[in-house]
Amino acid sequence: MIKILFVCHGNICRSPMAEFIMKDMAKQRGIADTFYIASAATSREEIGNPVYPPAQKKLRQHGITTEGKYARQMTHEDYDLFDYLIGMEQQNITNMLRIVGSDSEKKICRLLDYSFRPRDIADPWYTDDFDLTYHDILEGCTAFLDYILNDKK
Repeated sequence: MIKILFVCHGNICRSPMAEFIMKDMAKQRGIADTFYIASAATSREEIGNPVYPPAQKKLRQHGITTEGKYARQMTHEDYDLFDYLIGMEQQNITNMLRIVGSDSEKKICRLLDYSFRPRDIADPWYTDDFDLTYHDILEGCTAFLDYILNDKK
């Protein structure tokens, strides 16, 4: 089983969007049982809160639910539990490294580093552009899933 943890600042917008988009993509391809996919925050600000309503709305427009998801903070132990720890932006990577200490196994990177246009995913909490965030995350998850499937052949 391939274990993936998506990470952003609060775990109420970008990382749960990535979690549920990736779960949906795996389900659509008939390979959901190949993965364990989760998400977490680098901060403690939103722990226990559900996915931010505009993020839920954007995913519902694509037939994706976030039911049962509540924000949690990434832990040092997550480094050993997951094969990939995927941040949404460079600041997330910095904070993830602060939590885990080091990345000796090269498990940590940004989601869009797998795409043809590596970049940060803007935080819709500040931009209010959930359309752009959705499309960037979809681009990243598509490229990441292709990477995983091609890498495992």
